[in-house]
Amino acid sequence: MAAKQAAEKLISENLIAVFSKSYCPYCRQAKQVISSLGLPSNKVGIVELDQMNDGSDIQAYVTDKTGQRTVPNIFINGKHLGGCSDILEAEKSGELKKLVAA
Repeated sequence: MAAKQAAEKLISENLIAVFSKSYCPYCRQAKQVISSLGLPSNKVGIVELDQMNDGSDIQAYVTDKTGQRTVPNIFINGKHLGGCSDILEAEKSGELKKLVAA
């Protein structure tokens, strides 16, 4: 239950929430895209699941919630966006700026 609460808190309290792993190149790429948006740090919540005691439990909960087993797992305005390829596509199409402005 604590994993669910931690995940839902991150999602609800941030414009962008990212479930990441510190060693993952796709996570790094997605975080660079998010950083390039120039949002205030209090609008972006990022957790490195591999550096948390309950990271595997949180990842399991987010997997159950989204059906996506891989990281990064990204939410914008409380809605699941997807992973690295999804945020890259949203950036390229201009949709990402619309999502964060909503």
